[in-house]
Amino acid sequence: MVNGSTPESKAELARLYAPNLSERGALKRLQAWIDFNPRLARALARAGYSRRQKLVTPRQVEIVYRYLGEP
Repeated sequence: MVNGSTPESKAELARLYAPNLSERGALKRLQAWIDFNPRLARALARAGYSRRQKLVTPRQVEIVYRYLGEP
């Protein structure tokens, strides 16, 4: 959890990991990291993640933090 709040949009989550990139660039980078890490991708899939979704659940954020570390 960053600053006591959980990101609600995938773009917000992506920007936490790549604040120097545009929203689109940050989203592409986050998806590349997910694609590169099969264990992360499987864990997110089990949590109902879809690469087309715009919002992320608190569980999905927790999974990303577990595999990538908190931003």
